[in-house]
Amino acid sequence: MEKDKKRLNIWNWMEGFRGDKVVLIIALLLMLISIISVFSSTSLLALSSGSDRFTIMVDQLKAVGGGVLVILALYIFGRSGLYRWAGKYCFVLSLAMLLILVLNLRLGIVEAGEINGARRIIKVFGKQLHVYEFVKVFMVLYIAWALEAYKEGSFSLNKRLASAFPKWCGWMARPLGEKCIYIYGPALVSIALVASGSNSSALFLAAVLILLIIIGGLNFKEMFLFGLSLLLVGGLLVVGHRTGLIRNSRIDTAVSRITKDDDATMEILLNSPRGSADYVSARDELQQPVGALLAIKEGGIFGKGVGNSTQKYSVPVIFEDYMFSFIIEETGFLGAILIIMLYFSLLARCSLIARDCDNYFDKIVVAGLAILVTGQAFMHMMVNVHFPLVPQTGQTLPLVSHGTTSFLVFSAVFGILLSISRQTWLKMRKREAEAIRIVERDPSDEVRASLDDLDTLETQNQDEYGV
Repeated sequence: MEKDKKRLNIWNWMEGFRGDKVVLIIALLLMLISIISVFSSTSLLALSSGSDRFTIMVDQLKAVGGGVLVILALYIFGRSGLYRWAGKYCFVLSLAMLLILVLNLRLGIVEAGEINGARRIIKVFGKQLHVYEFVKVFMVLYIAWALEAYKEGSFSLNKRLASAFPKWCGWMARPLGEKCIYIYGPALVSIALVASGSNSSALFLAAVLILLIIIGGLNFKEMFLFGLSLLLVGGLLVVGHRTGLIRNSRIDTAVSRITKDDDATMEILLNSPRGSADYVSARDELQQPVGALLAIKEGGIFGKGVGNSTQKYSVPVIFEDYMFSFIIEETGFLGAILIIMLYFSLLARCSLIARDCDNYFDKIVVAGLAILVTGQAFMHMMVNVHFPLVPQTGQTLPLVSHGTTSFLVFSAVFGILLSISRQTWLKMRKREAEAIRIVERDPSDEVRASLDDLDTLETQNQDEYGV
């Protein structure tokens, strides 16, 4: 009997889950899709690394297991106060990680590293951490803290400096000065430092932070000027690169990706002798985007079936930057619709969670993290389908693409969302329990009413059957 009761409790665990069940189900479904997709898409990775798909699959299972633990830990122990406290220092932490990359520092157990000729990782005890994945989440938490602090007027350092040095620092105590120091300035610095190693990540981070600040309710005119200043700085960097004033930067890569003419590259490929330098260069440039488009075209409505992809043997990073194309090739248009619905559902549920939050910080964090996840997902999809004006650059599909750091970071995002939704659920139940009843009932009245109902039923039976 006790065994059956225990088994019943396991099956009813979801019933007792106090976070948002839809968000949890979305996370679990994306993880399940990740396990199947990574196992099926990593044939080329296994060949190039001298490994096998089973070993890669075990590594992905470890990442999924670690992601589940991260989600559960944050769901159980995460609190709004903890996130608010951490958010206060997240810009400093982001700045430290980014400076290690930009300055190419070697600090013993921590050192900068490169991927594809760009410094994007730091190594801690030999383990690689993709810095930009952390910075995206850290800056969302920081901006949420800064927006709340500005709204409540709780900035202190700038006010002390303004009081001590009114001539030089008096502007710091003014509203615009506070926003420049604590909001616009940190956002601009983080975007500029990210741009040194990844233009696409910088553009994406800029879009997320601008949307978050607009949602936070700051002056729209100031936000327009902030966005204009970003465009101006970007334009000056391009001019500096064109004139030779700025060298050894990622600007050339960004310009080439935006202005790249694939038709012209295809013309070079077709008209160049096979094996020539021009032929090899054109082939390498077209290998990934064209392979991704072929995967989408060959997938059709129902797909080729799991394990039957052919483009996984020709597109080098199909398991990361082109995972959406791979999923379409194997599961077709129906698989694409499932993926899109999952991310749209996440955005919808997070809007409901944000609406039910009773404090400003939680609302901004939920909105920012929802924009971060869904925005990166749809940017990944647009790159895969070669959407016009979208640079052909790598962004992983959140909680699906291969990659340990990205997987764990997005697991933490889902854990934060679930912990905030859990707090919202608990607060609502507490309010219901504390609510004053309009009509107080005496328990004895309910017992008396039940006995009266039984007497009435017995009388009716006697009249009807003559008993």
